[in-house]
Amino acid sequence: MARQHNQLSQTEKQQGWQLLFDGESLSGWHVFQYPDTVPAWTVKEDMLTFNPAARGLQHGDLATDKEFENFELKFEWQSPENGNSGVFINVQETPDSLTPWQTGPEYQLLGVAHGDNADPVKRSGGIFGFASPLTASDFLASTGWNQSVIKQQDGKVEFYLNGKLTARADLTSDQWQSRLARSRFKDQAGFGAYTKGHIVLQQWTSLIYFRNIKIKSL
Repeated sequence: MARQHNQLSQTEKQQGWQLLFDGESLSGWHVFQYPDTVPAWTVKEDMLTFNPAARGLQHGDLATDKEFENFELKFEWQSPENGNSGVFINVQETPDSLTPWQTGPEYQLLGVAHGDNADPVKRSGGIFGFASPLTASDFLASTGWNQSVIKQQDGKVEFYLNGKLTARADLTSDQWQSRLARSRFKDQAGFGAYTKGHIVLQQWTSLIYFRNIKIKSL
C-alpha cells in the first residue's frame, strides 16, 4: 500500500516545500543539547513520537539539525485528552541555553481535558505563557489530527490552528519588548530575541504525535 503521509506532492516540491520528517527515521533531528546520543523519540506507524518509559536512550526535546529564519512550517499533531507539548521556534543551542524555552517562543499544544486550558495564555495555538489565542479554533480531540502552521518573515510571526489565525507577534517591535518586560519571561534575556534558530518539539510528561512536518523558505 502506498504511503499516505509524510510525502510531498509534485506541486509542493515545485513550491519549495521540504519534509522535516520522512516518516521512517529521525534523520535531520537530534535531542536538544545531546546531538551524539540515541533519542527516546521514535517513529511509530508514520508518526513521530517518543517512548516515555525508554531506558538507555536520551530523553529530552527534539531539535532540528538545521536552523531556520524566514519560513512557513506546517505540521499535524495529535494529543491525548490530557496531553501537553509544544513547538519552539528560533531556539538557540548554546552552552548558556539549557532548555529551548529560554530562547524560543512556543506554539502551545494542549489536550482538550488538560487543566492548563483554564489559563488563556496556555491554550493551544497561543504563544505559551505570553499571549492567549486570538480566536477559538475547532480543536480536535485525541482521535483527530490538528493542523498547525507557523509563519515567520523578518521577525513577524503568525500561528494558525486548523485554519484560523491564533497568534501574531513582531519580535523586532517595541510592542513585543514592552509585553515581554511584563511577562513571565522578563528575566530570560534571550527569550524572543532571535529571528533565526532551531525548531524544537517538546517532550513533556504525556505522549504527543506528529506527522506531515514540512517547511519552505520565505
